[in-house]
Amino acid sequence: MKQQNDLYDVVVVGGGPAGLTAGLYLARARYRVLILEKDDFGGQITITSEVVNYPGVASTDGRRLTETMRQQAEDFGAEFKAAQATGLSVDGEVKTVHTNRGDIRTFGILIATGANPRRIGFEGESEYAGRGISYCATCDGEFFDGKEVLVVGGGFSAAEESVFLTKYAKKVTILVFTDDFTCDAAVAEGAKNNPKIEIHYNTELKAVAAGQGGLAEATILDRKTGEERVWKPTQSDTFGVFVFAGYVPQTDILTGVVELNEHGYVTTHGYLETSVPGVYAAGDLREKNLRQVVTAVSDGAVAAVELERYAKDMSEKTGLVPPRPTDSPYEKREAQKAEAAKNSATSPAPAPSQGTMETAGTIQTSSRSGFFNEAIIKQLNMVFDKMTRPLILRLELDGTKLSRELEGFIDELVDLSSGRLSSQKVRAESGSASAGADGKAGFDPAQSMPDARPCVRLCIPGDDGEPVETGLAFHGVPSGHEFNSFVLGLYNAAGPGQSVDADSDARIRAIDTTTEIMVLVSLTCTMCPTTVLSAQRIAAGNTNVRAEAYDISHYPELQNQYHAMSVPCIVINTTDANGATKQTVEFGKKSVPQILDLIEQSRD
Repeated sequence: MKQQNDLYDVVVVGGGPAGLTAGLYLARARYRVLILEKDDFGGQITITSEVVNYPGVASTDGRRLTETMRQQAEDFGAEFKAAQATGLSVDGEVKTVHTNRGDIRTFGILIATGANPRRIGFEGESEYAGRGISYCATCDGEFFDGKEVLVVGGGFSAAEESVFLTKYAKKVTILVFTDDFTCDAAVAEGAKNNPKIEIHYNTELKAVAAGQGGLAEATILDRKTGEERVWKPTQSDTFGVFVFAGYVPQTDILTGVVELNEHGYVTTHGYLETSVPGVYAAGDLREKNLRQVVTAVSDGAVAAVELERYAKDMSEKTGLVPPRPTDSPYEKREAQKAEAAKNSATSPAPAPSQGTMETAGTIQTSSRSGFFNEAIIKQLNMVFDKMTRPLILRLELDGTKLSRELEGFIDELVDLSSGRLSSQKVRAESGSASAGADGKAGFDPAQSMPDARPCVRLCIPGDDGEPVETGLAFHGVPSGHEFNSFVLGLYNAAGPGQSVDADSDARIRAIDTTTEIMVLVSLTCTMCPTTVLSAQRIAAGNTNVRAEAYDISHYPELQNQYHAMSVPCIVINTTDANGATKQTVEFGKKSVPQILDLIEQSRD
């Protein structure tokens, strides 16, 4: 048997629940597995704010659930790579996955690329995406507070999310393509019986048009009579459109490679094998009757067990052996436990009682905490213990209540850090040249990186002890969904920081032009933290880059400046050697490689 260092037992294409579960099972069985993901590890479930039907977990959110899956897979020795699969070569015992970052050789392949929200193609859909048209009620619902919205769709998501949108909208009008909802009657009843919801059946959205300040009218078609008419909101000046028209399987790289059904879903057989030996499929891209996170996880486990057998057979047939994981973090911990038990001949000490947390010899209690509970303090201590240098949090404050909230938030964070964090405060007092009588400091929204207060800037101590900016900042209070990205921003600024794949690291270091990345976020958005973290990870790795996040709910001037009705909104300004500046505005969740793509495109 000959070891092949460039060979994998299995390559998993897709880092959602199905792919992560397969990676976990394969790595735990000591097979070498690589998980590829072009966007964000976790898949579509990461934008779900509440998951209450996953067995054994009473309540969580999609990001937390899949982050645990990812950590488990990594713990057992699974490898990860941020790359986009562009094609497959599946003939012979050793197959090849072609990616935009190079080719990867493997015995078996699991396709778990899932499905993305369907765009239905009405006139104006692409033009106004992010500027009135949205695909996520949780992320963007608050932008339509006091306005009317149209919801397009007749399935589970359309019925459920319409009811959610009534928290913000004055009125919700649902356009159902058929003569009734296609979801369970109990779910549909919630929309049908809501007094703020009006439903039009057999109706299709054909076009939207914008006026001053947002969408002004829509053209809708009565599919029974063939009549088109113009629809306008009656209770607001502008309106929003939320599209919930199902999902499209991400199977482009499989066309002509494996058998697909008429809708583009993968046809699987027996234990999830496709029409090609050694190529399996799992999750939402597969032809099946239920697409839920629990069925994706089940698919991943079933396919992984079959791929174990396939990889073993191919290894024996070819005489080739990938370098399989034998020293994973999990195995190291187990060995340490066994050695400790052997040496002490005693049982493990009991866990600390509730109310205290012990990390690195420091005990923190929750009694002094106003912003942070015990679980959060424990997580913070883990981050603080890993920081390789101290940070100075430079607060730029005005006389508003929001500034006082940020100041209290940072004061408590500094107090919990055992000296790893300190703060410096710069104030613009009420009535001064830089703040109005209401205490609010003004700023120019047309600036490439506006000095909107309050703001916390992450700095390192210079040789003289004075703060030196790292290029990372948050405008507002980094709570809600942005708390985790802020804490990881501390880790990235202080070092060693989160690891990225070698290719992304090289691309980060290669940025040689001044680059400013502004990310407009909402604290209720589940997609925003990934984008903020990705931008700030790039800034932490290159001094030519600044990355600052703005809680858009406190800075409507920025919302108006960029006509943003969806988050995250990413504004990238690049300046070349001649001083010429180019601006790129983009919407949606972005990973590190995707933001690097935007930066590189803005330089072309």
